[in-house]
Amino acid sequence: MTLALVPVKALSAAKTRLVTHLDRPGVERLSIAMMGDVLEALQGVEALREIAVVTPDRQVARAAELQGVRPLLRDDPGLNASIEAACGELCPSPESRALVVLGDVAAATSGELAELVDSLAGPGVALAPSKDGGTSALLRAPFDAIPARFGPDSAKRHRQEAERAALRYRELSLPGLGLDIDVAEDLASAATTASLGARTRALLREFDARVST
Repeated sequence: MTLALVPVKALSAAKTRLVTHLDRPGVERLSIAMMGDVLEALQGVEALREIAVVTPDRQVARAAELQGVRPLLRDDPGLNASIEAACGELCPSPESRALVVLGDVAAATSGELAELVDSLAGPGVALAPSKDGGTSALLRAPFDAIPARFGPDSAKRHRQEAERAALRYRELSLPGLGLDIDVAEDLASAATTASLGARTRALLREFDARVST
């Protein structure tokens, strides 16, 4: 069985490089919108048994719950530690698989996520890299096959962990999953991406209209 986990920071700490462009309330609204689009894409993947959001933020947890997703409201020991603890809590058996998807890849599609889930028939590691060499989504079979190494250059580090463990490794170039929104320039790229989720697209249009008036 495959479970999906979306880790989301506290809104007060999210997307700090966007604050000067959007202001803090705008960034917080964007974070919620992006997460909503990611969750909707995951909900379209039939192979997933459960979807959960791990976060230290009550507002994020409530938004996830309202979308029909299991919220895990937990203290934040750091991204990778949060992922490991949540996967251990969610996965009912040693054979369970875990798909970790970052909450800001709002252009991800159900088709791309399904392709990633289906890319491993047995034990191994599969990931979709972000454009900056990070990891947008990571599938581990079983869920603890390798340690989570999210952060700068994490695609390379996940590949190295798979090689060290002598596990099958797949890296899929999936355009929607490759787009994350971290800096102001990413907003323009996202706005022209056909697969961008409806929540994020509507909010970017609102922001653009506000700047133009």
